[in-house]
Amino acid sequence: MDSLISVRADIATALAESKPVVALESTVIAHGLPRPHNLGTALQMEAAVREAGALPATIAVLGGQLVVGLTEEQIASVADATNIAKASSSDLSAILASGGPGATTVAATAFIAARAGIEIVATGGIGGAHRGSENSFDISADLSELAHTPVAVVCSGAKVVLDLPKTLEILETMCVPVVGYSTSEFPAFYSRQSSLPLQHRVDTADEAARLMYIHRDLGRLGPGATTGMLIVNPPPAEKALPRAEVESLIAGAISAAEAAGIRGKAVTPFLLQELARNSGGKTLETNIALLIANARLAASIAVAYSARKKRSR
Repeated sequence: MDSLISVRADIATALAESKPVVALESTVIAHGLPRPHNLGTALQMEAAVREAGALPATIAVLGGQLVVGLTEEQIASVADATNIAKASSSDLSAILASGGPGATTVAATAFIAARAGIEIVATGGIGGAHRGSENSFDISADLSELAHTPVAVVCSGAKVVLDLPKTLEILETMCVPVVGYSTSEFPAFYSRQSSLPLQHRVDTADEAARLMYIHRDLGRLGPGATTGMLIVNPPPAEKALPRAEVESLIAGAISAAEAAGIRGKAVTPFLLQELARNSGGKTLETNIALLIANARLAASIAVAYSARKKRSR
């Protein structure tokens, strides 16, 4: 993998010294947020990670390599690109072979982060089971990647345009712990409530780090690596939207997607754009707020986890 992966020098040094590093996906920059919000949010997420005491490592595929730790210029390039591929784990080999650029999803980001030695990822919301997936079988690779990649993903649940109950059921089946951060309810991305209870909860970064550490230790007891973990953080209260309002917006967005014949990887970006347009930008504001909040929380957990690892030596 050495020739395929490029880790920025300061990140490589931090990892070698067991210092806290947080991986950040790049699909949200290339496909998730409109310009110029995409670049501004990406830089704010990196700044939030640094302010909380960790080192941000935004990941993408560039020039035939898996790049861990984009420079500000590279982030701007991803934000401005109009033909950058949406790269899940299954796409990486083809994109590497082509030499073209790829913006990494949660699945691809987790895959690359784990191989670089980064143990925590921050994002907005993971992919999951799409509504109607019992017929379409449209289920995000984020779930299967979490089933065998030992990283903790800090997020605000799954993207709300998905089938949240099915997504939770699949995660349970795949033995992926879902842990609420200061909540006992699975957040619904733009909304703090979903009426879906969680069995596990932590209330501090140190509690989350301890849980992560124990989960990794359990993985070492048996063959292979442990699963990943979700740490779900509700959107900031001042930016959260009522669940009923969001569901009404989703119904309209899904109808628009069906009428336009949108399929596959294009569905979620299309739905998110429709939600932002029909909400007068409110969903976009919430999305940006939760992305920055999750980056900050992931960094706080990474700091606590790094300290715990050093104490155990």
